[in-house]
Amino acid sequence: MGSHHHGHLSKVTAAGLLVTLGIIYGDIGTSPLYVMKAIVGDGPINAEVILGGMSLVFWTLTLQTTIKYVIFTLRADNKGEGGIFSLYALIKKAKRKWLIFPAIIGGCCILGEGIITPPISVASAVEGLKLIPRFSHIHTIPIVIAIITVLFFIQQFGTKFIGKFFGPVMLVWFLTLGTMGVISLSHDFTVLKALNPYYGLHLLFTHKGAFWLLGAVFLCTTGAEALYSDMGHCGRQNIRISWIFVKSMLVLNYMGQTAWLISNDGKLLDGDNPFYAIMPEWFLPVGIGIATIATVVASQALISGSFTLINEAMRLNFWPKVEIKYPTDLKGQMYIPSINWLLYIGCIFIVWFFKESKEMEAAYGLTIILGMIMSSRLLAFFMRLKKYPRLFIYVFVVVYIIVEGSFLIANLEKFPKGGYITLLIALFLASVMGCWYMAKLIRQRYTDIVPLANYKQMLVDLSSDPSIQKYATHLIYMTSANNPATIESKVIYSILQKRPKKADVYWFVHVDVVDEPYRMDYKVTHIASEDIIRIDFRLGFRVAPKINLMFRHVVADMVKNKEVDITSRYESLNKNNVIGDFKFVVLEKFLSYENDLPFFEKMILNVYFLLKRLSLSEAKAFGLDSSSVKIEKFPMIISKPKELHLKRIE
Repeated sequence: MGSHHHGHLSKVTAAGLLVTLGIIYGDIGTSPLYVMKAIVGDGPINAEVILGGMSLVFWTLTLQTTIKYVIFTLRADNKGEGGIFSLYALIKKAKRKWLIFPAIIGGCCILGEGIITPPISVASAVEGLKLIPRFSHIHTIPIVIAIITVLFFIQQFGTKFIGKFFGPVMLVWFLTLGTMGVISLSHDFTVLKALNPYYGLHLLFTHKGAFWLLGAVFLCTTGAEALYSDMGHCGRQNIRISWIFVKSMLVLNYMGQTAWLISNDGKLLDGDNPFYAIMPEWFLPVGIGIATIATVVASQALISGSFTLINEAMRLNFWPKVEIKYPTDLKGQMYIPSINWLLYIGCIFIVWFFKESKEMEAAYGLTIILGMIMSSRLLAFFMRLKKYPRLFIYVFVVVYIIVEGSFLIANLEKFPKGGYITLLIALFLASVMGCWYMAKLIRQRYTDIVPLANYKQMLVDLSSDPSIQKYATHLIYMTSANNPATIESKVIYSILQKRPKKADVYWFVHVDVVDEPYRMDYKVTHIASEDIIRIDFRLGFRVAPKINLMFRHVVADMVKNKEVDITSRYESLNKNNVIGDFKFVVLEKFLSYENDLPFFEKMILNVYFLLKRLSLSEAKAFGLDSSSVKIEKFPMIISKPKELHLKRIE
């Protein structure tokens, strides 16, 4: 399945290129709405600063987006899938513990970006209404909130219908960008000299305070990470070819804005947006309409990307198990209610807190550059594993330490202006991921695993003991023991001691999440002929573990191969070929009060169990049918209770 998926995505088609425009470039494609405005700032327009700023924008798009992401990062594909967690899954086999930190920090920064991108894009588009005389005093905040509310509300129905329009909408958007840019550029072709990096470097090294302009310049590449994250939806070649068109349109528009700004040298913007200023007056209402629709598409792509990211985080044990819905039959499309409304609350707070796109620009970019630095760190390690020439890796690392380090320092200026908000959001998300992951490691360390051979005969004897009432024909336990020859002691306790559970067949089911995104296979181990059977599922980190359906499929295969007899063992039912009952037992842990843990571990586990109460139960997370599931709760005893010195008195 994975190879077919991969092969399909490597094809370049007109339809594929159109889909790519709709999914990949929303964020980076709507940047012209606010980048040049942010470079000008509150002061008068300075022609030298504008020309140098345009040069820096072009070379940022070239170094960050074209070279780093389109040329190099897209090579790090995991069976056709991309994104920071796919990259982590590719290199985690190296067993370097520190790799987990850039993966978690990078993932959380990308999620943080998902909270500020819709407000800044939609607000920048809608604020264009103020340039039309009859709407000059309009309050845009209610309009922005209304658009964002509708956008998040429709997620639950899936975007299959409106998704068909994403590609055409973004094609119209990019053609509009290019056309408006060329019309404005035709008044002054001399600004094309900004393509020479000399003007950007000259500005940085000679103009006082120019270094801090990098914080505004960086906004032109904020959607670069999406090129990699959404590779699985579009394919590497479609992204690379469509980027040539997208970059050309973006540069033409930026150049057009530069020509207009230079023609207004010395003046104040005074509420004007150079993006709208280069449009003919008659076209302005149409331009605002196209821009608003394009920002909705951009926001939609980012929300979908957030769902994919959380789904991967859950499979890789970075995030609590939460409900996932599949509103349409479209491959890869999902809806995660908890994340949808978390993002919605975040977006509304950003709009309410900053009110204007100008204020949002001041806070935008800090988390994104942090995410990019983390992906660069993982990418450099990937290059090492793939035996890239050592000199090449050193040059790559040095160049991007300088480039991204400069952007990070320049963006730090945004911290007191509101950058701290997105940083706090990313920090909160990273804390959740970190606690969840560390708690899993602590639990694994203290899980008591025993050899199954020690209890094999006991289970066989129990299965045929006439003095015990039968609990189920087929009894299935989910097990976390990786080795088929072992089992958790709590499973044995549940079968033999808690209440002896007699069954005709004992099944042990283990789910192993593998580093390939769409792998789906299983292995059957007969531990005691037909009495004890173990099934190991190997599922990719993008596959939903619908164990109920998968288990049924495996059993049907085994019946066909005459490996197991699933007819009821009750005489009256057996002679009529009635299928026996299947009962799942899921063991859930809670933290015992008797533990004497180190403070840090106790705090991590307390947070873990709090999150667990808010997340899906183990049964629902594994997609088990509630009518055939028994939940048993076990105390998690990590340290043995202290000896009690009780004294008997007569």
